[in-house]
Amino acid sequence: DSKRGSQQIRALRPEEIVKMREVCRIGREVLDEAAKAIKAGVTTDAIDRIVHEACVARGGYPSPLNYRQFQKSCCTSVNEVICHGIPDMYRLKDGDIVNVDVSVYKDGYHSDLNETFLVGQVDAASHHLVKTTYECLMKAIEVCKPGYKYRDLGDIIQRHAHTNNLSVVRAYCGHGINDLFHTAPSIPHYAKSKAVGVMAPGHTFTIEPMINAGVWKETHWPDDWTATTEDGMRSAQFENTIL
Repeated sequence: DSKRGSQQIRALRPEEIVKMREVCRIGREVLDEAAKAIKAGVTTDAIDRIVHEACVARGGYPSPLNYRQFQKSCCTSVNEVICHGIPDMYRLKDGDIVNVDVSVYKDGYHSDLNETFLVGQVDAASHHLVKTTYECLMKAIEVCKPGYKYRDLGDIIQRHAHTNNLSVVRAYCGHGINDLFHTAPSIPHYAKSKAVGVMAPGHTFTIEPMINAGVWKETHWPDDWTATTEDGMRSAQFENTIL
């Protein structure tokens, strides 16, 4: 528990990095399996089953399952859902956007990644939102190197989002990840944050900007997990684990 609450950013040893690379490779394969199934008429529950079976088939375990009473193996966030959508019997419709967030645990280490997918024919505003969100992630990844301040990532992400008339969710951050699912550092995606820490060799962390078409503020459903945009407009997200 003391390690879980620590603000110390841990650099992984070479043998740990081998395990992180392997679980991240598996996470990528699992998300790719989910992506193949996404089309109009498919339930988010069906996507969850694919994710669960793909994790197990590769010798892993879905990190979200039973994490703080979360009852599914991945998150599926549709349209105005910002994050932590719980898979259910909702059938994807033509024109939807859906984020699938996959986390895998294997040999003591976690991976974490997600993508937002287009279902059928999607309107131009949604195309713009999803494309810009992906660009926000990639622009942040491009600057990652030893000595770079974690708090400066938010400046890059917010600048690109605002340039494209979109807003940045402030309530959820990127995070350290290793043998702990969530740990230091905390990585806000908005500008001028007070996040502490400097990148160093062996650090492993996520960058996962959530970008909204309307206002940045969120509201929560009574399930204690699902976060949606306050104004009901759409939200997109992309995430990768960085070593």
